[in-house]
Amino acid sequence: MAISVRPIEPRDLVNVTRVLTESWGGSTVLALGRGELIDATAQPGFIAEIGGELAGIITYARRGDSVEIITIDAVMPGKGVGAALLDAVRAAAVEGGAARLWLVTTNDNTHALRFYQRYGFDLIALHRNGVDRARELKPGIPAEADGIPIRHELELELLL
Repeated sequence: MAISVRPIEPRDLVNVTRVLTESWGGSTVLALGRGELIDATAQPGFIAEIGGELAGIITYARRGDSVEIITIDAVMPGKGVGAALLDAVRAAAVEGGAARLWLVTTNDNTHALRFYQRYGFDLIALHRNGVDRARELKPGIPAEADGIPIRHELELELLL
């Protein structure tokens, strides 16, 4: 089935909040690249659907000539949802005159690192022990995932 992507609308708040809570422990997330807590439900974003079912959500923020991916969640993984959501944000960024699309993930997130690099993102910075600083704002960030200590922030960008 085809993936349809559309902007998040006020009627989507319940579903967006549910997905963010399941993936991020709530709608208040740490924008790693900015080192601040933000309400992801208050950010612009897109919803992907397959056959009328929620398949994924992405939120982003614009700062100057850059667009930062704040959250991305493929509720139906392995179906191209993540790429479709990134395509939508990329198109919005280009339309708005942005020079780059960027995001920060953590060193344990190997699946996402593969995905982002296949999409065309370039790894541009390692913020050593960045997650230790992030835990000062959001103490609930786990210490490890899949047996990998979560310590560092990895910054990736896609020039537009």
